[in-house]
Amino acid sequence: MNGRQRILNMISGEPIDSLPFMPITMMFATGYCGIPYGGYARDHRVLADVQLRIAEAFGADHVSLISDPAREASDLGAAIEWFDDQPPAIIESRAVIADKTQLAKLQIPDPLAGPRMSDRVAGAALLSQRAGSTHLVEGWIEGPCAMAADLRGINTLMLDFYDDPAFVHDLFEFVIEMEVRFAKAQVDAGATLMGIGDAAASLIGPKLYEQQVFPAECRLIERVKALGVPVRLHICGNTRRIAGLMSRTGADIVDLDFLTPMSEARAASGPDRVLLGNIDPVRVLRDGTPESVTDAVSECWKAAGPRWICGAGCEVPPGTPHENLLAMARFARSPN
Repeated sequence: MNGRQRILNMISGEPIDSLPFMPITMMFATGYCGIPYGGYARDHRVLADVQLRIAEAFGADHVSLISDPAREASDLGAAIEWFDDQPPAIIESRAVIADKTQLAKLQIPDPLAGPRMSDRVAGAALLSQRAGSTHLVEGWIEGPCAMAADLRGINTLMLDFYDDPAFVHDLFEFVIEMEVRFAKAQVDAGATLMGIGDAAASLIGPKLYEQQVFPAECRLIERVKALGVPVRLHICGNTRRIAGLMSRTGADIVDLDFLTPMSEARAASGPDRVLLGNIDPVRVLRDGTPESVTDAVSECWKAAGPRWICGAGCEVPPGTPHENLLAMARFARSPN
């Protein structure tokens, strides 16, 4: 059974030969390959080469187009700061929608024409060509809260939730339409799963999440799944109080950061939701030993039960010993 089949069978509840292994590898991957991160984020050919090398070296079941949260915002005119050794960052002081009236003037960029969005679409085509028959090709889009924060500024958006929820709704609707078009372009190019990153959603508290963000995530996920691909929802940070709601968004895979105990997430999500994660990427994966990593992953698996995909809680950090990531891969492939 290859990686693509393994993940899809886990999602559909069909038999698997071993646990799927889906680590998020970004800065770790470029460090392993000796590639400046700026080049990885700018050029889909570099990204594809790096992802394929990581999949071969560490036995990952997927290759991923995740690189940074600034692609859509960049094609909308956001000011971006670039770095050699980390992902590009959006300059919040020059937010695209500093004035709320600017939302009505924004035009959704063509994902096949915007330079950074089209680069990810090209990456989907290249990875599909080179590995799509054996590995699941993961596209990536921003979630409604994360993208709204990128366009408005995270601090300003936090005030908008209280001061003008109708504007937040309209902003989310713009984001949903844009991200569905971006997802479709990636799926048409060969992506076989769509990752959605909504990091800012962990910052607003469970009440606001349920009232404003959760319904928008549900609408986005429903429309992306209508394209014919499963969806992975990843929210960085402490999602302990919203794990149950995350499992009700319709996402096929709920990807958990390490701050949410796996046992609590399983209890909140029910027995059938596929969970992914979530050992501490720094204290356990980067700073541990192969033996301690194996112990931590084993405990995570016991808490999660059979509907579980092996991975860390968020990105594998740069500087992680190769032996530690290999220990996680060996656990996934061993009889469990």
